[in-house]
Amino acid sequence: MNLGLVTESFSQDRRDWLQGAHGTDVVLSVTLDTSKFTANTHYPDGYIKSGIPLGKVTSGGKYGPYDDAASDGRQTCVGFLYTGVEVVTKRGQTLTSAVGSMLVHCAVKESKLPVSIDANGKADLGARVIFV
Repeated sequence: MNLGLVTESFSQDRRDWLQGAHGTDVVLSVTLDTSKFTANTHYPDGYIKSGIPLGKVTSGGKYGPYDDAASDGRQTCVGFLYTGVEVVTKRGQTLTSAVGSMLVHCAVKESKLPVSIDANGKADLGARVIFV
């Protein structure tokens, strides 16, 4: 039993990349393959950032960051991570997978996304996502 003072910090989830609440009432639960994400780009503070474009990895069905140059299924953008997900534990270990939620229908402020999305990724999303 630990009776000492414990300090815990939390990351503030930013969703300023969303134009509004449209579509946020229907989110899909997804499992993220954290090995597909880059620490300094996608989770510099231990949390995968909200607003990361996602693609579904063909083998295993987990999700990773959309990458048009990938050949594992992630070359097709299928949605955006809705809520930041902790992937580095308090002991400094990186999880191999984590559960998050994905938006598949919304309006996005493109300039506010934590990473950019290219024209092919936008085309993959079709009319389900409006970029402003």
